[in-house]
Amino acid sequence: MQGSQLFHWEVRRFLLVAAVGLMALGVIHARGEDADFYVSPEGNDAWSGRLAAPNSERTDGPFATLERARDAVRDLKRNLVAPRDIRVVLRGGVYRIDRTVVFGPEDSGRGGMRIIYAAYPGEKPVISGARVLSGWQPVEGGPLWRASLPSLPTGKQEFRQLFVNGRRAIPARMPNQGDYFRTLGPGKPYSDRTKALADREAKISFFFEEGQIKNGPDRDQAIVVVYHSWTTSRHRIAAVDEGKRLVRFTAPSNWPMGYWEEKQRYYVEGIREALDSPGEWYLDLAGGQVLYWPRPEEHFPHLVVEYPIVEELVRIEGEPVQGKPVAYVEFEGIAFHHTDWVMPHEEPVDGQAAAFLTTAAVHVRGARHCQFRRCEVAHTGGYGVWFSRGSKYCRLDQCHLYDLGAGAVRIGENSLPQEPELQSSHNEVFNCFLHDGGKVYHAGVGVLIGQSSYNRVAHCEICDFLYTGVSVGWSWGYNPSTANHNVIEYNHIHHLGWGELSDMGGVYTLGVSPGTVIRGNVIHDVLSYSYGGWGLYTDEGSTHILLEKNLVYRVKDGAFHQHYGRENVIRNNVLALSATFGQVRRSREEGHLSFTLERNIFYSRGVPMLGGSWSNGQFRLEKNLYWDERGEPRFPGGLSLKDWQAKGFDQGSIIADPKFVDVAQLDFRLREDSPAWQLGFEPLELEKVGLTGPEWWRQLPRQVKRPRLILPGEE
Repeated sequence: MQGSQLFHWEVRRFLLVAAVGLMALGVIHARGEDADFYVSPEGNDAWSGRLAAPNSERTDGPFATLERARDAVRDLKRNLVAPRDIRVVLRGGVYRIDRTVVFGPEDSGRGGMRIIYAAYPGEKPVISGARVLSGWQPVEGGPLWRASLPSLPTGKQEFRQLFVNGRRAIPARMPNQGDYFRTLGPGKPYSDRTKALADREAKISFFFEEGQIKNGPDRDQAIVVVYHSWTTSRHRIAAVDEGKRLVRFTAPSNWPMGYWEEKQRYYVEGIREALDSPGEWYLDLAGGQVLYWPRPEEHFPHLVVEYPIVEELVRIEGEPVQGKPVAYVEFEGIAFHHTDWVMPHEEPVDGQAAAFLTTAAVHVRGARHCQFRRCEVAHTGGYGVWFSRGSKYCRLDQCHLYDLGAGAVRIGENSLPQEPELQSSHNEVFNCFLHDGGKVYHAGVGVLIGQSSYNRVAHCEICDFLYTGVSVGWSWGYNPSTANHNVIEYNHIHHLGWGELSDMGGVYTLGVSPGTVIRGNVIHDVLSYSYGGWGLYTDEGSTHILLEKNLVYRVKDGAFHQHYGRENVIRNNVLALSATFGQVRRSREEGHLSFTLERNIFYSRGVPMLGGSWSNGQFRLEKNLYWDERGEPRFPGGLSLKDWQAKGFDQGSIIADPKFVDVAQLDFRLREDSPAWQLGFEPLELEKVGLTGPEWWRQLPRQVKRPRLILPGEE
């Protein structure tokens, strides 16, 4: 299913998920009766903040804003005789902000004192960066409705997102489904791939089919979204020559056009001509209006239309180099909704994992021991939460992140800061439901760990991203390690790619990563556009990584793939039902030990067990179990297992039915008489996988309805 088609079914199910999430997250454990301060949409910042509701005379009551409560906490701290927790309780309702709420070192707690911002029991406070757009009127003679263009904050020229009754509207785009294909046209912008890498013109222009891009009146506000295998670049148009069918952009992509995809895909959004389907909207800057085509079930005036104007809702900003981090600040049961994204005119908007972004809805910098419990982050223009420079021992616990412009969670930086105080480490993403990302930047990742160490991602459910589920490391090749001892365990990672991007994995690693462990995860339903829909993927230079007790099944190109790396250990995994290439794929051959594969179960339906390059012998395989439902498994070179073993490989390995409980129902538990036990195979700990805690929370992902992901070879 193409990404444009994905929009239509996932927005329908998004409403259900959002409604369930709001109801569920209202069941929290904040103790409103003993709060130090209260905040309410009915409050007033001139009041004391000591009452949960306005008094009858309306002379006192709660504060109106989070910022006022923050300032009151500062004053209270100065007068405390002994350290204790300070609690601010927010009543239910929407708190609309026009600027980022910033917490600095002066807002910290310390050992024995936490500063807690929590939801009132049974209520749902929402910090929103959106305004309501009202005054809608029907456009004569058609299905469109219009509203006057609202005034925006100083310096802001446009907004890029619109939400209707909590559902993301679609920027008017062409084509509505699928993509166009660029063409080399009447002439080639380049003919040599090597030269093209240094040719800026090859990265800033391409030829198109007649009529697909026009030199129209709203050309300057159009965005062309171009696919480059594992990422997309976004471009403003500088010039269009309709005769030559050539478009030129204001800023280049990172890669030459057509470098990774000969028939390179693209689509155009943000032009009036493309406003032709229900659910689409258009920002008419010249006409001073916003246009929207309601969906069949949507009827004015019973619609709440919101447009974000803030890029970051909350920023925790410490100064760790000066010994002043923000510490022991906690948020509980609070929702953070609606952030915008900005499209620059002259800068590239392109990069793997959307790691070029510099903001997040909740941005934590220079923090220590800060936590978010039972919070929600949704309707973003970029990433949801970022533990960035200098954040240590911070935690997300039982949080729900969805409807995301990019990915859900980032940890660390693209480069490692020299000062130890600015290096992010020891952070945790625990028991979180992260889903429905890549709405703007398609390469957003469920959890992206950059050059950061000693982090843990555990018991999460991560699904419905257009790229990778969890990405660990940010060093190409065998450069010195800057990401080590990260643990990715007991996560349920599934339904990735949806046929839109390529070169992805359920769990993806990059660079030398000693001490990194990928353990006990269940990964399935990974579909790439072309190559690279892998389950476990050790990419360039991945080294000294342990991958054990994972269950991987129903992926496109290989349950495990190593591009190139050194001395990784893959043991006690079930690697099954890859649709193409092989259950295991080995790509680049090098003059050292690539990996050790031992005590794994490989299960196939007519697909080779071992695909790729296996000629140099720099690998170790032993005590594995192989089974193919459709015949005798063959090994590299078309060999039988006996002949393969005669070459010195796979000693102690066997071909035998592993005797899963029920493969047809995807139940990969082993029966008591499985021959795998004789090889020393250790049982998977499937009961530990995924969300934990209350029943309503563990069942929340089951409310998501999606079509079946169809792999190659399936009907």
